[in-house]
Amino acid sequence: MVSTVKVPASFADLSREDLAILVPELLLCGHLIDRSGMPHLIGAFGREGMTQVAIEEWMASSPIYARRMQRALGFEGDGVVTIFKGLQLDIGAPPQFMDFRYRVTDHDHGEFWLDHCGALMDVEPMGDEYVTAMCHDIEDPTFDATALATNPHAQVRPVHRPPRRPADRTPHCLWTVTIDDAHEPPPVPEGLVTVGKSRAATVGLSPIDTGGPGQHDYAGALLADLRFPDFSHSALTRIAEEVCVQQHLLTLGFLLAVRARTDGDAALDIARKQLTGIAGLTSERIRNALGLPADLEGLAVVLAVHPALNPRQYVDATISLDHRLLLTLGRECGASEDGAWPSMIDGEHLAPLTALVRGVSPKFAVQVVEETDTALTVEVVTGEPPAKEAPEIALTRFSTGADFAFTDRGIPLPLTVV
Repeated sequence: MVSTVKVPASFADLSREDLAILVPELLLCGHLIDRSGMPHLIGAFGREGMTQVAIEEWMASSPIYARRMQRALGFEGDGVVTIFKGLQLDIGAPPQFMDFRYRVTDHDHGEFWLDHCGALMDVEPMGDEYVTAMCHDIEDPTFDATALATNPHAQVRPVHRPPRRPADRTPHCLWTVTIDDAHEPPPVPEGLVTVGKSRAATVGLSPIDTGGPGQHDYAGALLADLRFPDFSHSALTRIAEEVCVQQHLLTLGFLLAVRARTDGDAALDIARKQLTGIAGLTSERIRNALGLPADLEGLAVVLAVHPALNPRQYVDATISLDHRLLLTLGRECGASEDGAWPSMIDGEHLAPLTALVRGVSPKFAVQVVEETDTALTVEVVTGEPPAKEAPEIALTRFSTGADFAFTDRGIPLPLTVV
């Protein structure tokens, strides 16, 4: 039987309503990349090695993608409002799961706190050493790196943070942001320079069309929460593309940090395990969020919008659904040149793709149709006995983010006067 489903060619082919659902999912799944990778880092390098990789990967990537989102949505500036807007569109701070609240005093002063920190909920059961590694060792340099993308004289400092004393203390943490010309900017990380030369750092994405209904930028007041349904179709398309680029940039930073500690083959093995875990969980969340069926038609849509295979300006991925479902990964694209996720998949390393398709149905599998120097084509086959979940996905599912549900918080309050 020939399918009547039109497979989306890009995010632009989705409805505005579906894009508004998908964008927070992409932000959350981007955050969970580390939940997928860190168990393998602990096994390879111990807790201290894992901590250093986390620091280096975020410092190498977040300043780049923070500036990209500022430019895309027209909120470039050099004050705390710009920093806070950027956090609301950052995979490091997905909405509600990382429930950032903000207060602006003036252009140079503000504070934020987390009424709920999903990352803390994941790490707290592991003990104070892991909490300290995340909330002190990792956050100190990476919060500053993100702020420095807006102003080189910005500093983010804790008022209080975990380990929580008392154990149920709320908010989970509280931080001040201060901009002062007397603050000496830290040196530019070597990894940031390297990742800044990648194709991902400079890839051009869909321009935002200012016609049609909805908000086309974020140039107005800082809002307590972003309501993605308020954005236009064109703006949501661009945001989705940018969030996928954030994920690729973070992965490039991850690879760079891991390769500094082991040989190339071992680093690639760890990165493939990271991809396997997050690919499967992401496809499952996308299928559920968009209400897609667990069949080939549903899988075709998931493949078309999966962040590992997007944006199309960076990843050469073609999905066709006729008598059978085929996926072709072209090798002449930015993602291949950078060594990003799609380049890690080949005929002998199909585990990430297998995990991805089984996130839609455990009865799916992939098999190679053709592999050349310029492309890999696989077919999704059905009717397999339900497969046991891959251990990489099971490790990622340890996060409370795996089952996290977004809620409608109503009309957000403006936090700044324009």
